[in-house]
Amino acid sequence: MLRILDARTGEPVPAAPARRGLTRIEAHASGPDPTALRVLLTADLLVRALELGGTPVWTSLTAPRDQPELRTAGTRLGIRPFEFSRDLSSGLGEAQALHVVRWDAAESVGEGPVVAVAGVEWVPGAGGESARDGSDAAVLAALLSDPSALRLALLAVPRGEPVRLDPAALEEAARGLARWRRAVAGWARQPSRPVPGDVRDRLRTAWEDDLDLPAVLGVLREVECAPGIPDGARFETYAYADRLLALELVRDLGSPA
Repeated sequence: MLRILDARTGEPVPAAPARRGLTRIEAHASGPDPTALRVLLTADLLVRALELGGTPVWTSLTAPRDQPELRTAGTRLGIRPFEFSRDLSSGLGEAQALHVVRWDAAESVGEGPVVAVAGVEWVPGAGGESARDGSDAAVLAALLSDPSALRLALLAVPRGEPVRLDPAALEEAARGLARWRRAVAGWARQPSRPVPGDVRDRLRTAWEDDLDLPAVLGVLREVECAPGIPDGARFETYAYADRLLALELVRDLGSPA
């Protein structure tokens, strides 16, 4: 069962107390900036984790006004669409609700557990376009030059810790992602084998423990080079984990070796 640290109480709570009961994930964003994008990403990961456990989920984006720039950025980052709502305080009507907010807004939402997300800072490279234009639109454009690399870079940091990104960090994430995609494409050429039971358990234990995505990535790094795991099982492990991570790890299947 997925358990989430409630920022209101500091205690872990079930993300879906009534198993398979409808749960609403409400992302709260005040503007189209990198931290708001991380809020949407966290909400998207919660949705994916709950759905993997068989829980039906309804998602919404609550903001003072519609955020087309943020919606577009979210789509590029692989975040599924949210229903838009301007109402920041009314009751939701569902039996269960989770609010995803930036760290300093945990007390500004309605009833239900609060999932708090720390901020994102973009540090442009010397002479980069965003070094001259520090607007939110320019920063989002710089961050989304490689959306999959940005997603991986954000997943690698616990959501309660601030993220400081620069072009070098995104390049490093892009190289790691390209290596994994090449490896997955190679493993797919071998006979399929099931995900090892202990590996599956470790993956689920990680993401069900307060959505610990860095731990999930750590399991994948171990599986990448662990002796005794057939390549077909490595492939199935990465494909299974990508149902949550949404990094398009199987994108290069069928490409030339």
